[in-house]
Amino acid sequence: MPDWLAQVPYFLVMSALAAGIVVVAAAYFKRGPAIIACALLLAAAFRLFLPKDWIGMLAVRRRWIDLTTLVGMAVLLIVLAWVAPQLSA
Repeated sequence: MPDWLAQVPYFLVMSALAAGIVVVAAAYFKRGPAIIACALLLAAAFRLFLPKDWIGMLAVRRRWIDLTTLVGMAVLLIVLAWVAPQLSA
């Protein structure tokens, strides 16, 4: 497999994170964190199911530490999206 192909999962996760940040910047404080949480869960799924040589820069630490961190942050962002007040224009 070419080396650049291992970075595709990382690129997908970073693209989803960027989309979530753009949504937050557009003042959608419930949807943005939810999109970012989905991106983190996508990263956790990649980390769980893909071999180490296929996930590129998503492999930072040991697998269980990466999974715990990613899922924990995703859960916290989902809670944040749930309790954030809905802003009315």
